[in-house]
This record gives sequence, structure tokens and C-alpha cells, in this order.
Amino acid sequence: MDIDPLETVEQLTEQQEEAKQNKASNQLNIWVAITVALLATFMGICKVKDDNIVQAMQQSQANKIDHWAFYQARNMREELAKSTELQLRLASKNVPADQKAEYQAAIDSYTKLAKEQHDKKEELKKQAEQDQVDYDNANYKDDQFDLSDALLAIAISLLAVTALTKQRWLYFVTLVPTGFGVLMGLAGLMGWHIHPTALVALLS
Repeated sequence: MDIDPLETVEQLTEQQEEAKQNKASNQLNIWVAITVALLATFMGICKVKDDNIVQAMQQSQANKIDHWAFYQARNMREELAKSTELQLRLASKNVPADQKAEYQAAIDSYTKLAKEQHDKKEELKKQAEQDQVDYDNANYKDDQFDLSDALLAIAISLLAVTALTKQRWLYFVTLVPTGFGVLMGLAGLMGWHIHPTALVALLS
């Protein structure tokens, strides 16, 4: 059996090319696997922080509702005290002189009560407004984590397609949502003021 040198060289060349392709494919798969592992870890950390923020938002909302309810109760008490004070003032004009002192004491008592209710009402108003500020601040961070989660989910989906198609260029395309997703996650974790309001409004 004669050996064709040209055919042998072609076979060796094909084997070398196939080995190179396999090596490149394996290397790409390693990159994909490492990237997915890192993104999953980062998403897990962000998820824990985001869950705590959501709980804080729920608490702020509950506190705001409670404070406004107490505000209304204080307001009703204040108005009732003022109404009673007015009635006593009007009635005191027609009572004998020896009873005026008692009426004045009652008037002073209701005046004091109305002032106390007004002061407490204003304090509750401040607390309710602060609850809204706390809610808005927490919601700002929650938006950052939500956007990060969405972008990183897109990145992981693209990485799965990259692993199936073996297209190296697709891996680098995946780095775009990965970069923005990590940036938004870090913004939420570090308290950076990065908030694409238009995009968040579109998704809300």
C-alpha cells in the first residue's frame, strides 16, 4: 500500500485545525462558565440587599399610613376642643359673675388641649412626610437593583446562546448588558446616584 505524502500532510493539517478549534471552543466555554458563576454570585448578593430594601419600603409605607391615621385623629380632637372652647366662651357671656371663673378655667383647659393636639398633629405630619422620603429613597435603590437584575438576566441568556453557538463575538456582545448590570448593582450596593429615570419609567 502506497502512502501519499500530500494526503498525509492534509490529514495532519485537518487534525491540527480541528485541535485548534476544539481548544478555542473549550476556552470559550471556560470563559462563559466563569462569567455565569460570577454573575450568579453577584446577583445573589444584590438579591439579599434588594429584599431588605423591599422590607424597609413596606415598613415605611405602613408607618406612613399609621402616622396619617393618627394625624386625622389628632385633627378631629383639636377641632372638637376648639368647638367646645368656642361654645364655652359664648356661654360665659350670659352666666352670673360668680360662675365666670369656672367657665374661664374650662375655656383655658380646652385651649390648652387644642394646642396640645395641634402640636402633636404637626409632629405626626412631619413623621408621615419623613416616611414618604424614606420610601422614595428606598424605592430609588430598588429601581437600581431591578434594572441590574434584568440586565444580568439578559446577559446570562446571551451567554447560554454563546455556549451553544460557539460564537466568540457573541461573548463580547454579552459584556455590554453585563457591564451595565454590574454597574447598576454596584450603584445600589454603594449608594451611587446612577438612575436612568427614563428607562425606569418605561419599565414601570
